[in-house]
Amino acid sequence: MELWSLLGNSQQLDGGAMFGNAPKALWSRWIAPDAENRIPLACRCLLVKDLDGRNVLFETGIGAFFEPALRERYGVVEPRHVLLDSLAEAGLTHEDIDVVVLSHLHFDHAGGLLAAWEAGQPPRLLFPHAHFVVGAEHWRRATHPHPRDRASFVPELQPLLEASGRLELVEGEHSRTLGESVRFFFSDGHTPGLMLAEVGGVVFCADLIPGRFWVHLPITMGYDRWPEKLIDEKRVFLEDKLARDVRLFFTHDHDCALATVTRDERGRFSTADEQRALRGMPPSTLAGAA
Repeated sequence: MELWSLLGNSQQLDGGAMFGNAPKALWSRWIAPDAENRIPLACRCLLVKDLDGRNVLFETGIGAFFEPALRERYGVVEPRHVLLDSLAEAGLTHEDIDVVVLSHLHFDHAGGLLAAWEAGQPPRLLFPHAHFVVGAEHWRRATHPHPRDRASFVPELQPLLEASGRLELVEGEHSRTLGESVRFFFSDGHTPGLMLAEVGGVVFCADLIPGRFWVHLPITMGYDRWPEKLIDEKRVFLEDKLARDVRLFFTHDHDCALATVTRDERGRFSTADEQRALRGMPPSTLAGAA
């Protein structure tokens, strides 16, 4: 089994929105904003090659499905579908992916399922041989969104996934498609039914913990629907990963893909052993990777 971190299209979003009620004087020490107060964000995916003989992709990033005006509004940097280039660097195409696991269906995590925008063409689903694994509770949210987060979903995506005949909705710790090789945890603080996947001693943190700086318990995003609940969920999540030496995989951290959890004498969580990228690493070697 090999673990790869794959970059999708990157974003530049308002730093104040990304750090919620944290003051700019604090968060700007972590990530410097540009003249428009925007910070760089990755849309990083985790590829597991040869997971019980299959290629499994955890998330697809934002992709390039937006038409140009919306691409600019949401700070998408590249017009091409970057994830397809990253898959090629790992020796694969989207047609080689057997399973796509989606923590949730907000466009910056699931938009990469769609082909790049073309004038006059309707949205088209990529990954023609993949099963799509989504949390059942979040699927209900995506198909009946609240006004607060309706704009976070791609209206055409859910019907395309359903019509594929390859959609599995997960209720518990394991899925039919992946069996016991992948364990799922659920969170409601960011969005109902956010699904966090653990595989090979690594957990995909999704938007529960977008990057290193959000490991600090009080730090949440302005996009979170229930920040106080998210903090409580994050505490339980981090205590468990620290106790079991499970590493954190970050989707939005612009400069770090993987890290271990630490906790100081005051009880404050942080990270160590930070790694910028994974390139075909067996899980047993992650601790010593550069």
